[in-house]
Amino acid sequence: MTAADMVPPAVQGVVVTGRIGPRYSEILTADALAFVAGLHRRFDARRLELLAARAARQARFDAGELPDFLPETAAIRAGDWRVAPAPADLTDRRVEITGPVDRKMIVNALNSGANVFMGDFEDATCPTWANLLDGQLNLKDRWAGAIDFVDARNGKTYALKADPAVLIIRPRGWHLPESHVTVDGATLSGALFDFGLYAFHCAKASLAAGSGPYFYLPKMESHLEARLWNDVFAHAETTLGLPAASIRCTVLIETLPAAFEMDEILYELRERITGLNCGRWDYIFSFIKTLRAHRDCLLPDRAKVVMGKAFLGNYAELLVRTCHRRGAFAMGGMAAQIPIKNDPERNAAALAKVKADKEREAREGHDGTWVAHPDLVGVAKAVFDEKMPAPNQLGFMPADRAIGRDDLLAIHEGTRTEAGLRENIRVGVQYVEAWLGGRGAVPIYNLMEDAATAEISRTQIWQWLHFGAALEDGRTVDEALFRTCLAEEMERVRGELGAEAYDAGRFPQAIALFEQLILSDRLEAFLTLPAYRLVA
Repeated sequence: MTAADMVPPAVQGVVVTGRIGPRYSEILTADALAFVAGLHRRFDARRLELLAARAARQARFDAGELPDFLPETAAIRAGDWRVAPAPADLTDRRVEITGPVDRKMIVNALNSGANVFMGDFEDATCPTWANLLDGQLNLKDRWAGAIDFVDARNGKTYALKADPAVLIIRPRGWHLPESHVTVDGATLSGALFDFGLYAFHCAKASLAAGSGPYFYLPKMESHLEARLWNDVFAHAETTLGLPAASIRCTVLIETLPAAFEMDEILYELRERITGLNCGRWDYIFSFIKTLRAHRDCLLPDRAKVVMGKAFLGNYAELLVRTCHRRGAFAMGGMAAQIPIKNDPERNAAALAKVKADKEREAREGHDGTWVAHPDLVGVAKAVFDEKMPAPNQLGFMPADRAIGRDDLLAIHEGTRTEAGLRENIRVGVQYVEAWLGGRGAVPIYNLMEDAATAEISRTQIWQWLHFGAALEDGRTVDEALFRTCLAEEMERVRGELGAEAYDAGRFPQAIALFEQLILSDRLEAFLTLPAYRLVA
């Protein structure tokens, strides 16, 4: 690394405080930083206004209002319009694999046999400066044909095969900051940072390779947030000299408010959107968070909140109907299982659950699905190959059934148990500890977990404790029970991991943060906001 690499280039109004590592100068060029700064200056005020609108709407929900379809956009829902046709390489999306943007993951995912790989700067990546910049370098190398590498630890060669999966990038959501860069004294948006650097360095290369700059958009809560993304895309196309509408996107419907605006989101992005995705784990988190002040919306144990029933089943059905009416793909949700290599019987049972879940999705009309591990690609693909011989199911329409507000708010049946409380504690704290250590995709109890796991865990406990929810055995969830279970479950985790590994980790910080979030009078919107201050 030369002396010039140690200092980012001077760009008026831009200050980079992150450490400059090897090759970072290839990403943090003067032109790239100027482009990102231009995005900030043009769009950040609107982003902040939309975040304020989120908070104002949440205050109305906390005061007793319930989410509902918007009367002012009824004409859009009733209108006869369709989105633009998908690019050729996105017409068959039967299996999509997701994961962080580290080099090994990128090569293995692109080689996995999946149709699509979603490289994730969001929930599967802890946004340390090194993770983000190394990820951008890895993606730049992918389009430069230079992603092959030899693992220095074991000498194994990783090389990209012919006909790799189509690459889609997920930037961070509108709410997350990038604290290592300021523009005119203001902190940069994480979404604009992730999108801007990838678009600047890779958009033209991806188009030249016969693909394109494709994005998954997370955590949106309204069609106005989708309109902002559309304007960002249009501006980027003009500024970078890209063909109009060459930036394409898929939107994750993973918040409860967004479920009431699916038509409107598709409409705002109609020149660029290819589909919607059932982001079911974050959707459960959002359901709890949005209805946190409604005692009658307490959920049972997480294990009882399953697809095909109550609000999850109704939202998935509405998503398929909405997408197919508009010519957009309806993508299914994540199978988070990972192989259990030392227990064939349990491994077979896990794969059977994946198969059943994918059969349900194919039967319900989804055009593809998500998996978290390469070993699940074959399982999911076999199901969709059998149930969906065509590239997609755009011609499928669910039975004509009106799905109204009450259907999207229907509560799953089931009880709340001490075992469910303890599992939330055990899994939630372990994920937070790993995140603080720089890992966003974490194997816990044979599932590949991302930030949604800890979000469900801590919001569910918060709501149970806030309302003194009754457990199956008649006890109520209170601070004393939570503290007792927390201490005992951490001793269990220490025994499972081994004292040496546990003590070498960041468990004291993770426990303190988790406890703080649970016992706070106010429910924190995203745990990654206070957690980010501990890693940034």
